[in-house]
Amino acid sequence: MTKKIIKYLWLIFIAGLFSFVIFVWAVSANFLGLFGEMPDFKALENPQSELASELYSADNVLLGTYFRENRSPVTYNDLSPNLVKALIATEDIRFEEHSGIDFQSMGRVFFKSIILRQGAGGGSTLSQQTAKNLFKTRTKESQGLLSRIPGLRMLIIKTKEWIVATRLEKSYTKEEILTLYLNTSEFGSNAYGIKTAAKTFFDKTPNDLSLQEAAVLVGLFKAPTYYSPVFNPENSLRRRNTVLSQMERYDYLSKAEYDSLKILPIELNYNVQNHNQGQAQYFREVLKSDLIKWTKENLKSDGTNYDLYGDGLKIYVTIDSRMQRYAEEAVYEHMKGLQELFEKEMGNRDPWIDQNGRVISNFLETQVKRTEAYRNLVKRYNTNTDSIQIKLNEKKRMKVFSWEKGEVDTLMSTMDSLRHYKKHLQTGFISMDPENGHIKAWVGGINQKYFKYDHVKQGRRQPGSTFKPFVYAAAIENGYSPCYSVIDQPVEINIPGQPTWIPKNADNKFSYEKLTIRRAMAQSINSITAYMMKKLSPKVVVETAKRLGITSDLEAVPALALGTNDVSIFEMVGAFGTFVNKGEHITPFYIDRIEDKNGNLLQQFTPRKRSAMSEEHAYLMVYMLRGGFEETRGTSQGVPYALREGNELGGKTGTTQNASDGWYMGMSKDLVSGVWVGGDDRAIHFRSWINGQGGRTARPIWVKFMEKVYADETLGITKGPFPRPERPLSIEINCDEYEMQSNRFSDFDYDPRKNDF
Repeated sequence: MTKKIIKYLWLIFIAGLFSFVIFVWAVSANFLGLFGEMPDFKALENPQSELASELYSADNVLLGTYFRENRSPVTYNDLSPNLVKALIATEDIRFEEHSGIDFQSMGRVFFKSIILRQGAGGGSTLSQQTAKNLFKTRTKESQGLLSRIPGLRMLIIKTKEWIVATRLEKSYTKEEILTLYLNTSEFGSNAYGIKTAAKTFFDKTPNDLSLQEAAVLVGLFKAPTYYSPVFNPENSLRRRNTVLSQMERYDYLSKAEYDSLKILPIELNYNVQNHNQGQAQYFREVLKSDLIKWTKENLKSDGTNYDLYGDGLKIYVTIDSRMQRYAEEAVYEHMKGLQELFEKEMGNRDPWIDQNGRVISNFLETQVKRTEAYRNLVKRYNTNTDSIQIKLNEKKRMKVFSWEKGEVDTLMSTMDSLRHYKKHLQTGFISMDPENGHIKAWVGGINQKYFKYDHVKQGRRQPGSTFKPFVYAAAIENGYSPCYSVIDQPVEINIPGQPTWIPKNADNKFSYEKLTIRRAMAQSINSITAYMMKKLSPKVVVETAKRLGITSDLEAVPALALGTNDVSIFEMVGAFGTFVNKGEHITPFYIDRIEDKNGNLLQQFTPRKRSAMSEEHAYLMVYMLRGGFEETRGTSQGVPYALREGNELGGKTGTTQNASDGWYMGMSKDLVSGVWVGGDDRAIHFRSWINGQGGRTARPIWVKFMEKVYADETLGITKGPFPRPERPLSIEINCDEYEMQSNRFSDFDYDPRKNDF
């Protein structure tokens, strides 16, 4: 009888073992599609998980990431030993001994969970958990027909994880598997992978984590939300101490160390990473559009397009993190005070005013129709304007931007918030190395989280007098010397079908003095610029501006001399850079190269260059622009002497007629920069032209930036003269000597009634 029982038991065991082998084979082969697909060998060799693409500055600083799941990989050498020990002690103490399946642990789970009906954990090894993370074994996409059966579903899932785990063990070392697990795990708070988790919770890299910090992060594997140190600190503390207890149990910690650590509080440096944080936020958003376009135009080896949000691309740009920081600081320091002055001047009056200084009625009612909130209400209520108006004026809790208090929780309606935001002045700043076109700093506004519009490349506004150098560049190219003299007097320009145009100077006065065109540009004299435009023709000036780098549409009309057509800071900096770069135009350039997640070069970018002006003419324009600093009453005379001492600088202010736009273009031998300041709408501006002029609204940002740049010796940006042409100049630029020698360029008998267009 005993022999028969033993025989039957053996038969049952052999049948069970055979059935199990057949079952494992069937799952592995997805027999008849009943079990769901398994990852193929290629997938095991190159496991895919979503990796954030990383953006690096020219000085190799991480500026930001593009992600759906915020994950950046690390190598085993990047991991703290504390982290490795905490993970093994808590999750898989026999990790180094098994080959993917821990049969001892499985036996414990079977006996306690099945026989004794006691909770004993899942018994999964780190290899199995890595398989689950990598290949999403528990998602609907990986399930077959038999997965609909509740009890059988989990058995199929576990079997898949066993199979994949053993295959992973054959393909990877233990260190690689452990690293894969930490790189693919979720930690909560939008943190995927250990690198992002360490940064999010402790502002550290994984190799700098202390014992207790490592224990906190390992504790999150059991349940990221329930054991979150942010949302459930008591649970997190208890779980951390459990991890430390496991480390003490397996001799990774002494009893004394455990006792001292378990009483310590959890000290966080918590900061959830998102797209509204870090440096160069406006630049990153502009760059994102370029990168998305690049991914659509470039294919991987498997014929699919690159994914900016999941392929872990490494994008290297020309932005210098130090100069970017100085630019952002300069904008903040100046714009905060300028906003205070603006509000003080406005008092209780609204800043949207017409040409007569009167507040524009229904301004906000018109503006709100351009908002997404209004469009959503129209979709919801159709033509029911009463319901739309009620909702627009319904107060609700929101966070708003404030210079004084930062982010403010308040109660506002949509109309209230629109009024609040429209009262803020905006700005754009960009700085470029003229020799290679590399953009070194980019600030597109005052706060990207609340004001999304980029005023560097996306925005276009009238440049005012900063356009005048293009008129004088055309003059230089047509044989006029910087010493050419013109009288500051009214200039009559007759345009067919229109009243005679007599441009006024900024102070509405004419001095009737004879001025060189260098001094006239330095003092920004409108009458002399208009006279030169009349001599040259608008067509010639447009052609010159286009050749130098202006890409926006320009009307060939006389008023163009005073900057009436909208342009961007981006193209203005590129055009002014042509002067410093010896006449060679380089389109402003900001992407250096793109690599894949493994560091393989995908594309090296090169700037677009072309000859736009002779070297001599370019240098003469630099000399002209230096006039703002060197000529009597030049518009850059207000720049601090400490910045000018031992230095050659060029610059041009610009202000539109009603002070809606304030500009400054600043040049040194190493950097060409552009600044614009104004309201979101042209109707928003200072009531006083004096306060709204570019020399007060825009130039201080450039001054602060340059002061910070020169103070940082690590940048290699130094004071000094602009580079001279190798060949001697063909014309004299010593205006006193020039005037004595020749009068052929003087125009003392000019009659403003002649030479009309």
